[in-house]
Amino acid sequence: MRTIRVALAQFNMTVGDLTGNSNKIVDGIQEAQGMGADLVLFPELAIPGYPPEDLILKPQFIRENRRWLDHVVPTTAGITAVVGFVDSVGDKIHNSAAIAHDCRLVDVYHKVSLPNYGVFDEDRYFVPGGSCPVHVINGTPVGINICEDIWYDAYPTVAQSVAGAQVIVNISGSPYYSGRRRERENMLAERAANNGIFITYLNLVGGQDELVFDGGSMVFDPEGRLIAAADQFKEQMLIVDLDVGKMFDTERANSRKRREDVIAFAELGSPEFVHISDYDAAIKPSVTHHPSRVYDGEAEMYAALVLGTRDYVHKCGFEKVLVALSGGIDSSLVAAVAVDALGNENVVGISMPSRFSSGGSIADARLLADSLGIKMWTLPIEDAFSSYLETLSDHFDGTEWGVAEENIQSRIRGNLIMALSNKFGWLVLTTGNKSEMATGYATIYGDMSGGFGVIKDVPKVMCYRLAAYLNREKSHEVIPASVIAKPPSAELRPNQQDQDSLPPYEILDPILKAYVEDDLGFEEIVGLGFDGETVKGIITLVDRSEYKRRQAAPGIKITPRNFGRDRRMPIANSYQPF
Repeated sequence: MRTIRVALAQFNMTVGDLTGNSNKIVDGIQEAQGMGADLVLFPELAIPGYPPEDLILKPQFIRENRRWLDHVVPTTAGITAVVGFVDSVGDKIHNSAAIAHDCRLVDVYHKVSLPNYGVFDEDRYFVPGGSCPVHVINGTPVGINICEDIWYDAYPTVAQSVAGAQVIVNISGSPYYSGRRRERENMLAERAANNGIFITYLNLVGGQDELVFDGGSMVFDPEGRLIAAADQFKEQMLIVDLDVGKMFDTERANSRKRREDVIAFAELGSPEFVHISDYDAAIKPSVTHHPSRVYDGEAEMYAALVLGTRDYVHKCGFEKVLVALSGGIDSSLVAAVAVDALGNENVVGISMPSRFSSGGSIADARLLADSLGIKMWTLPIEDAFSSYLETLSDHFDGTEWGVAEENIQSRIRGNLIMALSNKFGWLVLTTGNKSEMATGYATIYGDMSGGFGVIKDVPKVMCYRLAAYLNREKSHEVIPASVIAKPPSAELRPNQQDQDSLPPYEILDPILKAYVEDDLGFEEIVGLGFDGETVKGIITLVDRSEYKRRQAAPGIKITPRNFGRDRRMPIANSYQPF
C-alpha cells in the first residue's frame, strides 16, 4: 500500500491579522508534523485572511503579507505545506497558494478562475494564473488549485488529472448559505468520480463581517465516495490517509484518456511536473477518525448565526452586547443567539415600554431574560415621548396621528440603547429580520440603530421555525410559547398588528424570495398564484426601501442572496417592473 497522509487545517483566520494568522499556520504545521503528515493544507488567503477586500489595494499590506509567508516557510521541515497568500508579480496581483517543503518555498500556484458574482469581486483585485502544474509530493502526483477552480468541470482540475495527478487538493474560502454544503458535496463527488482521483477539499471556517464560512472540509475517493469530513462551524485538524497505490483501474484510465480531447483546447497548455519529495514508507502514528458533525435545516442555520455573531463581536474588539427586548419573536431570537455565541454574562437586555406596550409583551420580555439568564434593564419611554410630542405640538397641530408619532417612539429607543452602547462600550445587536428589511417595515435611526444585524437575512417565517427548533434542541422553552403564539406587532399605536401594513408572512415571504432572491418579474410572480395587487404593493415597498437598507447595519448572510454584498440596487431608480 502506497499512501499519502494529508492534514486539512480547517482554521478560523482573521482578516488583516497577519501576525496572528501566520502564527496559527505555524502551529498547524507543527501539529501536522507531529501526526506524520506528508502534506498540510491551509485555507485560501490564509495569511491575509479572507476576503481582504480593498486591503489588497494597499502595496504595504501585500508586502507585509509576503514577509509573513517568509516567516512560515522555514517551519516546514519534513513536510509540504500549501498556504494561501497574496502574491505580487510585477504589477500583477494574484490569489495564490505557496507550496513550501523542507524549509524552502518550492513553487507558487496562482488561482485561475476568479469569481465575480454574488459576494465575490475577485476581478477587482486579482489577475488569473496562467499555469496549473502537478506537484510530486511523497511520490504522489498532486494537483493544487484554489476554491473556484474546482467548481468548473474543465480547468484546471481536468488538466491536472489528465496530466497524471492522482490527488487534487483545493484550498477554499467558500461562504455559507442554506443548502450550500450539499451543493459542495455533490459537486466534489462528481469531480472525483469523473476524473478518477482523490479530491481533498479544505474550507475556511469562521465569520467575517456579513459572511460565515462553515468549514465542512471533505475528502472523496476516486469513486466519488465521501471518505472523511470535518465538522461544520468549528476549527479542526482533519488527518486522512489516501491509498493512492491501488486507485487506478483500466476503465478509469480509459475514461481519463477520453478526456484528453477536452484538454487539447485548454489555454493553460499541458501541466508541468514539479518534483518535491519521494515516497517515504516510514510507519506513521495511527489516526482515529471521529464522525463529523453535519447540520441540516434550522440546526445549520442557527449554528451559522451563532458563529457569525461570535466572530463579528470578538473580531471587532467587543465583549458584551445589548439587545432591545420587545417581547416579540425577533428580539427573543437575537438574544438567544447572542447568549449561545457569547455567554449570558455578556448579553444585556433592554426593555423600553411605551404607553402602547401590552402587559403581555412586557411580561414576555422578562420571561425571556429569566430563561436566558441575562440581565434586563427597564427604561420606560413615556416621559421622553410626551416631551417630544409637546415640543412638536405647535407644528403638528391640526394633523392626524400617524407614522411620524409612531416612529418617534422607535427613535427614542434607538437613542437610549445607543447611549448605553456609548457609555459602556457594548455593541448593539439590531433585531430586524429579512422580511422587514425588504419591505422597509423598520424605522431608520430607530429600531435599525445598532452595529450588527443578527437576523437581517432571516425571513420572518424562518424566525418562528428557528425559535421552535431552539426550544426542541434545548428541551425547554428558551423562547416562551407566548412569544411564538402571539400575532407580531410593533406596538406603536393601539391594537397594532403587522398584518395591518403587510400581507401575512406566509404570503409575504415567498413573494419576497421570488423577487429579491430569484429575480422573477411581476408577471412571473403572479403566475405562481399570488394576487396581482398584493405583488405590486410588495415590489413597490422593496424598491422604495433601498435607501433604508443602504444605511442598515451589516448582518449575517443566510440565504443565497442577501441585501448588501449580494443584491446591489440603485437608490435613485425609476424602473417599474409592472
